[in-house]
Amino acid sequence: MSDKSTKQPLITLLTDFGISDEYVGVMKGAIAQINPMLRVVDITHQIPPQNIAAARFCLMNAYPYFPAGTVHVAVVDPGVGGKRRAVAVELAQGFLIAPDNGLLGGVLNQNKNSVISAVELTNPEYWLTFEASTTFHGRDIFAPVGAHLANGISLQELGREINLESLVKLDLPECTQKDDSVMGCIQYIDHFGNLVTNIPQSYVKGNNWNIEIRGRKIKARETYSDVKIGELIALIGSHGWVEIAVNSGNAQLELAVDNGSQVRLS
Repeated sequence: MSDKSTKQPLITLLTDFGISDEYVGVMKGAIAQINPMLRVVDITHQIPPQNIAAARFCLMNAYPYFPAGTVHVAVVDPGVGGKRRAVAVELAQGFLIAPDNGLLGGVLNQNKNSVISAVELTNPEYWLTFEASTTFHGRDIFAPVGAHLANGISLQELGREINLESLVKLDLPECTQKDDSVMGCIQYIDHFGNLVTNIPQSYVKGNNWNIEIRGRKIKARETYSDVKIGELIALIGSHGWVEIAVNSGNAQLELAVDNGSQVRLS
């Protein structure tokens, strides 16, 4: 392998396309048409359909673990073919490409000081074809633009510059502190049924705290194995957020809750 190929930037893909259909493979084909030497990493394609909040969370938590120069293509796009914008954002560490529907908000909030500029993807010269379909912008716009960026095309060539403040923001609740408690909610539920709250680790110290949800009080511990199999536990997840889990079980099924369900930390 040549030295040049080993230094090609990474492209990551995050979608709600699943793995049963051809959609993800077609996006990779569109990238390969532009440069077959580009390295593509799948973050996940199992985002629940149209769940922008889940995509926002997963991209936000994956982003710090990729090297500088990585191009992140994220497509969860219930507004495809409509009036929503297709955008790309340049940061000091790399690039983000996605529909402008709030998906990028988590990364941008955590990296405010490293954002350089943003554009709307209005230049069809860097699309797969000059006429994009109305249902598959992942193939026709986002994947090709990602490949061109990884090839060294400047952000400004891709379209017109836009104000970062104009990017769509998801209306996600923030946790609030009152006296000796913190009110929050479930912001994400993972494959195991673990309930990730919107309460960051910075609100707790040690293990002298508990979580209340649906009338249940759950004691904090350090690891899943600190409780018996089938028992509820509250802990800090690897992502840095307060989490509710069941040792070798499914907390979502155990508690019958969903995204947005309220929690109280005390």
